[in-house]
Amino acid sequence: MKIIKDQNVQFFRLQFIDINGIMKNVAVPKSQIEKALDGDIMFDGSSIDGFVRINESDMYLKPDYNTFTVLPWRIKEGVAAARIICDVYMSDGKTPFSGCPRVNLKRVLADAKKMGYTMNVGTEAEFFLFKRDENGDATTETHDTAGYFTVDTDDEGIDCRREIILTLEKMGFEIEASHHEVAEGQHEINFKYADAVTAADNTVTFKWVVKTIAKKYGLHATFMPKPVFGINGSGMHTNQSLFNLDGSNAFFDKKDKLQLSKVAYQYIAGIAKNARGFAAVTNPLVNSYKRLVPGYEAPVYVAWSASNRSALMRIPSARGMSTRVEVRNPDPTCNPYMAFAMMLNSGLDGIKNKLAPPPSTDVNIYQMTPGQMRKAKIKSMPASLLEALEELKKNPIAKETLGPHIYEKYVESKEKEWDSFRIHVTDWEIENYLKIY
Repeated sequence: MKIIKDQNVQFFRLQFIDINGIMKNVAVPKSQIEKALDGDIMFDGSSIDGFVRINESDMYLKPDYNTFTVLPWRIKEGVAAARIICDVYMSDGKTPFSGCPRVNLKRVLADAKKMGYTMNVGTEAEFFLFKRDENGDATTETHDTAGYFTVDTDDEGIDCRREIILTLEKMGFEIEASHHEVAEGQHEINFKYADAVTAADNTVTFKWVVKTIAKKYGLHATFMPKPVFGINGSGMHTNQSLFNLDGSNAFFDKKDKLQLSKVAYQYIAGIAKNARGFAAVTNPLVNSYKRLVPGYEAPVYVAWSASNRSALMRIPSARGMSTRVEVRNPDPTCNPYMAFAMMLNSGLDGIKNKLAPPPSTDVNIYQMTPGQMRKAKIKSMPASLLEALEELKKNPIAKETLGPHIYEKYVESKEKEWDSFRIHVTDWEIENYLKIY
């Protein structure tokens, strides 16, 4: 309340996330801020995809004070706006809603804590900056023709990227690095890792800020995995580690050849076992599988290595407190709360069952023959959303991890998406069939 008074906050956004990872908000004026901070603001949950039916629509937003921040771009003439991220509660105001992805991640983390672990996550969400047309609509014309780590003179997105970074820092983010990515018009900004819930909050906030500042520059920012054919798509490499409750890194063992602990190897094994089964969550769109193809540095094959970037999992060279597993297949359209929960429980599945990982693959998998991959027992990730959904439905830990409500609503939503795509007549079909047949 002191910050609200000192910075003259007159408008307040209560934010929450639906099952598709889309940020929603209820805006209240200053007169309702105390009520909002007490968690007494109600909204219609039946209007949100995947939440509740119309006859059980009243729901409450319970704010997490740690997520309170003033919005730098909304400060005008001395008047400010702020946001706070909320958990969704049932109509009694006391029961957490099982269909809230943030609430569900907290449940999964509580189960991990019973095993003696907490989870830290750092995401690397890539995005494109595209020009807008004369009507202000997004195009797929890239804002620049620069490449990987290009210097200022060729990287025309640098001013926009700089303002994104400054805005994030004002909101409390610790930015570690930023650079132009491989593809034309593609960018990446890395920020410090955090506990899993905070990391998910930061990821959805990051995407919101990027889109907001890009629009200010007359650009459209998109996290779509593969917006342009023939160039690299956008991924969201997800660095993750388990910590013991005493604060030590459970993945680190200086006596091991790779300085990885038994827990780390078991976690890797769990990810490898369940990767095909969680792809529908980490790669949630029809378009996601246009990125997961050989030839564009995307991780298509279920393998791991301490150095090989063609594998699904990579072990970055840092050790000690920084020992972690980088899972490279997720893309930035995923719901991070659900994606983290699925990857965490996949890794814990390996720990619970004392699984051994396959041998590390230290050669370029893209250059291996099908026979060599079969001999190495390297499986491919699903090639379509349909295949991924079938794998999700077969995965024994999926329903327990997401909870029955999210699981059923999510599968229903994604099956509708696939069916809509299946019956749609595409430009490719018109170009290849119309004149010939």
